[in-house]
Amino acid sequence: MTLTIQDLEKLQENLQEEQLDYQLELQEGNIVIMGPSDIQSSEIGAQLIYLLKLWVNPRKLGRIFDSSGGFIMPNTDLRAPDVSFVSAARLKRTVRDFANLVPDLIVEIKSKIERICKIEEKIKLFLQLGAQVGILINPDELTVSVYRPTGEIELLVGEDKLAIPELFPGWEIAISELWPPVFE
Repeated sequence: MTLTIQDLEKLQENLQEEQLDYQLELQEGNIVIMGPSDIQSSEIGAQLIYLLKLWVNPRKLGRIFDSSGGFIMPNTDLRAPDVSFVSAARLKRTVRDFANLVPDLIVEIKSKIERICKIEEKIKLFLQLGAQVGILINPDELTVSVYRPTGEIELLVGEDKLAIPELFPGWEIAISELWPPVFE
């Protein structure tokens, strides 16, 4: 049985009535339940959103979304990257609904229990459907992998700098800025 976005919305409403808070995605007509992220992955996502918004907002380059932002893809999937960006030219005004487009940037942050191959599949699907850049942040290895539609994968480690000139000209950060601090 192939499910629709309306089926997903109805299920989400039922879960909320039962006071259950799960994030749901629709993938190839099947509902995928996304459990809560571990707090390290969540903190990395919050830090990346913060660093991006410091650059994007004053320049009015576009909109940054967290892991709750749902996108209806051209293949009718409903997906929600951990962090995403849509340029101002493509989304002049937000809507009180899912966005019916593919984000320009998608970021996936590996949680404690996720498998890298599944995350890479998701990133590659977004790129095939029109994303310009996909990023995989792996806290286990302290690496950042940058994927582009050309198939090129750039692996960043240590004090390497993350730059996305096609979307954020002039912006760059050391990937070490993403890792949560240790308070002694």
